[in-house]
Amino acid sequence: MSRGFVKEGDQEEPPMIPPRAALPDGVTNYVTPEGLKQLETEKEELITERSQSNERSEREKRRKAAEIEGKLNLLTARINSARVLNSAEQQQGEVRFGAIVTYQLSTTKNPITLKIVGVDEANIREKKVGFIAPLAKAMIGKKIGDQTTFDLRGETRQLEIIDISY
Repeated sequence: MSRGFVKEGDQEEPPMIPPRAALPDGVTNYVTPEGLKQLETEKEELITERSQSNERSEREKRRKAAEIEGKLNLLTARINSARVLNSAEQQQGEVRFGAIVTYQLSTTKNPITLKIVGVDEANIREKKVGFIAPLAKAMIGKKIGDQTTFDLRGETRQLEIIDISY
């Protein structure tokens, strides 16, 4: 049927699917074993949601199915590109992927502890920072007692590595 004979209100907009956490081109998608499990759990939840759809109208069913399918496609691509790094296999005594790092900013009194994780696992509330974040990049390769600087919104900050564990 020609599009000229379709009412404007009958045209369906494709659903807006939020992108996954940014991973720069050419950067390996490192994940912790826990991170891979989180991705797989998220996939199972989407599959369950798709099978339990209870939308009333056909239009809403199609829209919801397309949204879930889009999310599943993005998630499956992320899972397929994942490279699991077990923190127990990392070089001890040096900040690497999966490290739990305690550091001291030169501008604060209290030390801060965080874990360096994959981009999909990063969650500042849980004190997890993605390995591509400027803070994590500044710490990777450093040892206890090392000092380094990093840029945060155009401001240079200095920190000292206090403790590293895996």
